[in-house]
Amino acid sequence: MNGKDTYFVAVKVFLKKDGKLLILKDNFGDWDLPGGRLKPDEFETSLEDVIKRKMAEELGDKVHYTIGKPVVFMRHERQEVAPGNPTVRIFAIGYEGALTGGEIKTSERHPEFLWVDPATFQPEGYFKGGWLKGVQEYLRLEK
Repeated sequence: MNGKDTYFVAVKVFLKKDGKLLILKDNFGDWDLPGGRLKPDEFETSLEDVIKRKMAEELGDKVHYTIGKPVVFMRHERQEVAPGNPTVRIFAIGYEGALTGGEIKTSERHPEFLWVDPATFQPEGYFKGGWLKGVQEYLRLEK
């Protein structure tokens, strides 16, 4: 098979505060990192501006942070909650980030969040698929 694959593109943030990493639980019960997919009208939008949109949507507009360089690249496959439950593939760029102020106010799409210690965190109990591989890679880089 020599066809080309099709991916959604996403930006994710490994957001840290006081040495802890932020993870979010979505309303489907899956754990995730802040961030998400680019919209069709964001083709010309900088990835930093896409991150700004996603951070405001998921963590509230009162949160202050800095974004560093991309540190992990992830490929994740998931079933969409859409008519026909299609399987989609997502290519995600994982940026390092630091919370610098403000208060996190998650959206109804992310009812729960945790700050975890990268030194002792066991991501296998939270993440799956490409997100798990990406978090594992990030934690290896942190050591």
